[in-house]
Parts: sequence; structure tokens; C-alpha cells
Amino acid sequence: MFKLLSLYVLRNHAAPFFFGVVLVIFLFLFQFILKSIDQLIGKGLDTWVIIQLIVLNIAWMVVLAVPIGVLFSTLMAFGSMSSSHEITIFKSSGASLWRMMTPVLISGAILTLALFWFNDEVLPEANHRAKVLMSDITRKKPTFTIEAGQFSNAIDGYTILARSVDSLRGTLKGVTIYDNTKPQGLNIVSADSGGAKFTPDETKLMLDLYKGEIHQFYNNDVRNYRKVEFEKYQIMMNASGFSLTRSSEDAISRGDREMHIRDMQKIVDEARVSGVQVEKTANKQFERQFKYLIGKENLSARRYEREDEETDGTSLRTALKNASKRIDFLISSVNSSMMRKADYELRAKQYIVEIQKKYAIPFACLVFILVGCPLGIITRGGNFGFSAAITLGFYILYWACLIGGEKFADRGIMSPVLSMWLGNIIVGVLGLYLTIRVNNESFKIGGISIYQKIKNLFIKKHQLNNS
Repeated sequence: MFKLLSLYVLRNHAAPFFFGVVLVIFLFLFQFILKSIDQLIGKGLDTWVIIQLIVLNIAWMVVLAVPIGVLFSTLMAFGSMSSSHEITIFKSSGASLWRMMTPVLISGAILTLALFWFNDEVLPEANHRAKVLMSDITRKKPTFTIEAGQFSNAIDGYTILARSVDSLRGTLKGVTIYDNTKPQGLNIVSADSGGAKFTPDETKLMLDLYKGEIHQFYNNDVRNYRKVEFEKYQIMMNASGFSLTRSSEDAISRGDREMHIRDMQKIVDEARVSGVQVEKTANKQFERQFKYLIGKENLSARRYEREDEETDGTSLRTALKNASKRIDFLISSVNSSMMRKADYELRAKQYIVEIQKKYAIPFACLVFILVGCPLGIITRGGNFGFSAAITLGFYILYWACLIGGEKFADRGIMSPVLSMWLGNIIVGVLGLYLTIRVNNESFKIGGISIYQKIKNLFIKKHQLNNS
């Protein structure tokens, strides 16, 4: 019986879970496209390049969408079972809420482990490749176009003007080209017609011009002027930057969100060791300077005692002046050491935050199960709109805790571990409280327990049927 119960509960979760995950990914994807559309449009990118960029960015969307899908599915499944009184039937058969939640918790634990692996192994590589690809796209120049009656400076060193343009055939009429590639001269080429096309590797632009003339000036001297007429003339222009040049993945350094836990842990350990070394060096320098000052002071005092009373104390004043310089140097050195140590500590905290985030976000799958199951029963929210509204509310609460905790940790106000687990702790405690109360049938709305309220509904329904 319990096996059938587990399969039934999981079957009710499957469809809402996949629907919730896909819906959230779609919303994130729509936001990403709107944000990046200015960098993609007009650059003549191949469709495969755009697909690659979208797929690589879907990785971080999956990490955020899966916990939300878990919360949405638990609200939908248990809310639907509660509204159809199946929860009451299961309880009357001896199945507690914990027993009904067991298959969901086991599935949540498996999903948590899978999402943690994805978050540590797949996501950093996807983020880095997306970063490299976006950098290549940003460097790519927009698609070369010539508009009728407008000067084009897209090709470095050349200004192109065409009075008429046939974009379908790629032909130009009334063409004028200003060649500024020669530092001591200027070529002006005019032609009745022509055509423009790129070489296969898109590194050069070829202009075939017909029936025109070339005007050449050198050093802005009229005596160095020359005019050449032609029937056909071809110009090869360097057009670097119009093709997408893919960079090596090692050409761009990795940020904290593009690194595995093991790599970030090495940075944390190195930062801590460097901080301890700086502190030890500062302590040794302080002790050395302090011993020097103590020794000089005693020596000066002994010298002063041996001098006559008429001595003006020159040696003592000189010693005090040297001691003052030593103290100023010591203060400056200690301040510098403390700043370096603070930088190392801040660097370590920033990477610890990212390490803990890789653990905390997958664990939210279990936390949201503890909230979604009892909350679905309490609200009987088996419909899409109500479940979506509750999911959105907890999503905002959780990510507010996560983002706020990250800011507090970066500023040293809160421990990096606590800051990243704050959302899980708050939502988890609330979930345990709701689960225990609903399991014990002690959660009341309007002074009446949920169980008693459902029981009264059954009694009224039975009385109506008999009447």
C-alpha cells in the first residue's frame, strides 16, 4: 500500500515540476534575450552561434529554476490532494504527513545531489564559455552596410559614398571612395557603378568599380596631383573585425562564478596563508623596532648622565628625533600590513561565499519541500494561479535573504557561511513548523483545525446526500 501511495504522490508531482521548471527557464530566457538583444542584432551572427550562446546561458537558469519547480510542484500536488480530500483518506488509512512526504523527500535529496554536481561541474564551464563567446561577439563589428546617400566609415581608413544601392544584387551607382590609408597622400575614386562583396574568410572587402577616375594628391601639393581614368578598377580593403573570431578559453581569466569548488578552495587557503604570513612579518618587525628603540633610549640616557650639567642635551635630542622617525616608520609599516591582511581576508570571504552558494542553492530543494507540502494542504492551493503566487512570494523571500546575505558577507558584517544559509534556515524552520503542526492536525484557521474543518465538510455533505 505504501509503495502505491509513494508512486501516486510522485506521479502528482511530475507534471507540475517539469512545467514549473520550463516556465521559469522561459521567463529567465526571455529576460536574457531582451537584455542582450542590442549586442546580437545587426552583427550578422550565424544561427548556430546564437543557439550556442543561449544553451550556455540556460545552465545558470536551470540552477535557479529547479528549486522553484520543486516548490511549485509540492504546492500543486498536495494542494490538489487536499482539495479532493485525498489527504484525509490517506490519514484515515494510517499514513501520516511525514509518510506521504517521504517519497518526495527522497526524490528531493536525489535532486539536490544532482543539482550540486551540475552546479559545481557543469555550470562553471558553461559560464566561462558563455563569457568568452560574448566577449568575441562584442568585439565583432556590425554587419557592413552601405546606405544610399550616406557616408560609411565602417572600413578603417576609407569613407564610402553611394548615391544608389541595390541591396538584393549588391550593386552600387554613383560611387565615391576616399582612401585615407596613406599618411602623406589622398586618393579619391569615383565611378559610375560598382559592386561590393567580402572574401570567403571575411577579412577583406572587394569593390569592383566601372567607368570612373582616380584623383591622387600627395602632401597636399597641387603640383603632386594626378588623375587616372579607368574602365574597370578593383579595390581590396582590409575588413578585419567583421567576422566572428573565436578566442581560446584560456585567453580570458576565470571569475569566481566560473570556477569549481576545489579551485576556489585553493584560493581561499592561499589567501589565509598569505594573511597569516603578513601578520607574522608585521609582529617580527614590531618586536625588532621596539627592541631597537628601547636599546637606544637606555644608551642615550647613560650618555646623558655622564655629561656635564652644562651640556645642552644634544645627544639626547638627536636620539629622540631618531626614535620619532623610527616610530613613524613603524606605524606606517603596521598600517600597510593590516591593509594587506584585510585584503587577503576579504578575498577569502568572497570565494567562501561562492563555495557556500554552490551548496546552499541545491539544498533549497529539500527546504522548499518542507514548506510546499504542508502549505499546499493548509491553503488547498491545487490551482495554478494560487500556487504560482505562493511560489513567487517564497522565491522573493529566499533570494532576498541570499542576495542580502552575500552583501553582508562581502562587507564583513556577517559570516560567509551563515549569510549563504540564512535563506535555507529561515524557510527551513518555517517549513518544519508547518509540517509538524499539520502532521499533528493542530494548525488552526479561524480557531478550527484543518482536520476538523474537513471532517465537518464531510458531515455536511453526508447530511445533504441523505436529505
